[in-house]
Amino acid sequence: MLATRKLRHRMLIAGGATLAVAALLTGCTSGPTTDVGPTNNTDNEGTGESIVIGFSGPAADHGWLGAINSAAIAEAAKYPDVELKVAEGTNDANLQISQVEGFINDGVDAIVLLPTDGAALTDVAIKAMEAGIPVINVDREFSSTFAARVTILGDNYGMGVSAGTYICEQLGGQSDAVIAEIAGLDFLPLTQDRSRGFADALGDCGLEVSNRVAADFTVAGGESTTSQLLAAAPKIDAIWNHDDDQGVGVLAAIAASGRDEFFMVGGAGSANAMREIQSGTSVLKATVIYPSTQAADGIRLARLVAQGKSLSDLVEIEVPNRIVLNAPVVTAENVDKFIDTAFES
Repeated sequence: MLATRKLRHRMLIAGGATLAVAALLTGCTSGPTTDVGPTNNTDNEGTGESIVIGFSGPAADHGWLGAINSAAIAEAAKYPDVELKVAEGTNDANLQISQVEGFINDGVDAIVLLPTDGAALTDVAIKAMEAGIPVINVDREFSSTFAARVTILGDNYGMGVSAGTYICEQLGGQSDAVIAEIAGLDFLPLTQDRSRGFADALGDCGLEVSNRVAADFTVAGGESTTSQLLAAAPKIDAIWNHDDDQGVGVLAAIAASGRDEFFMVGGAGSANAMREIQSGTSVLKATVIYPSTQAADGIRLARLVAQGKSLSDLVEIEVPNRIVLNAPVVTAENVDKFIDTAFES
């Protein structure tokens, strides 16, 4: 079975390469042409062959996820050659599996999938790939490289590194500083990666996390866990909160406590967090971007793959198989650059 998957996966990739090479050969031998479809490998914005893309993601019960879904739909609407089939958002892995099976049965040209659980959706993604349908894996990674033609991710480890580096810079060698961390769901690999990056960055400047709690990416969870943290830690110098949506609750708990001896760094980059930073009166001094454009980028990449195009800014004639987005720190100095494209919690 593994050998068969490898062969089929290579055939899918090779098919894309053959199409791209054929396009180059056609361009060299046929003279001028009005075709701007798959044979024009660098005209990414021009209308090409009409394609159908299936999109499935989790329920939009979180500001970041809502932004993910709306951005994907808006991106597809930019292209007259794209028909987007959107499955209802769900946190039920079994329902999402059936949605992907529906896309396979419909014979869509590509699938953009932000899985509720990467491991749980791996087999059905492989099934789509084996059917010749390229899968664009967004945010939560599958457990097999054979499950996706392209994987596009935010940099969770990099988020932790960015947050830890900023805190190190602000504390200026205070080796006895008390650092607190408010994580998200601990069972998710993305949370584990964020915490690992944070610990590594702090370690580089001789600091470590003194107090850590895990919330659940919700406002209520952020408020309750922060209340517990503040009660258990009479002194704190800096806090990193992994997620700006749960950060609404985190800030509410901090306000209720009346404490302000510390500064806080957020995560994801919501508009309300950026407004807090702009105010200059909040304990929130920075947030680390986790792009809500990932599914929109996935739509654009799915279109390029399905039409046999490449990224026009690369010499490589095929779309890369893995793209990791940056995790910059937003502060009062650069917030104007980011706030207009930020999502609302």
